Amino acid sequence: MLMLAAVVLVVDQAAKYWAVSALSNGERVVVIPELIQLRLLRNPGAAFSIGEGVTWVFTLVAAAAVAAILYVGRRLRSTAWTVVLGALLGGAFSHLLDRLFRAPGFAQGHVVDFIDYGGLFVGNVADIALTGSCVLLMVLTLRDIPIGGVVDKGSPSV
Repeated sequence: MLMLAAVVLVVDQAAKYWAVSALSNGERVVVIPELIQLRLLRNPGAAFSIGEGVTWVFTLVAAAAVAAILYVGRRLRSTAWTVVLGALLGGAFSHLLDRLFRAPGFAQGHVVDFIDYGGLFVGNVADIALTGSCVLLMVLTLRDIPIGGVVDKGSPSV
């Protein structure tokens, strides 16, 4: 879990470093016409820039999520849950670092977004990890696969 989290964190922060250094505000780089563009934004809010005036709340939520994932992760015995929690931890921790250390100031930092999905929303690598892991989390929950990795009759889970 921690290794996957570290990979997500490093890839996301490296991609954000690149985006900040290579893209100027307002510049658009077409990757796949009408589907994917690169453009630099700094998001003070959550998804779709919701809650722009309460950035500090998102800092607390990210910190709580990181703590909760680390706590729950101690019980992991399932490979699938390890992937889910590792990706969630990496994405949440990367966003927490943005909130803590990026401008405009400590605990009020703006998250760097740069992947524009056809004008619908703009995100980053951590958002991809968070979204994918949430989908997998729902699948594991619906399939009743326990975090401890053991199904009711003692047979190992996925």
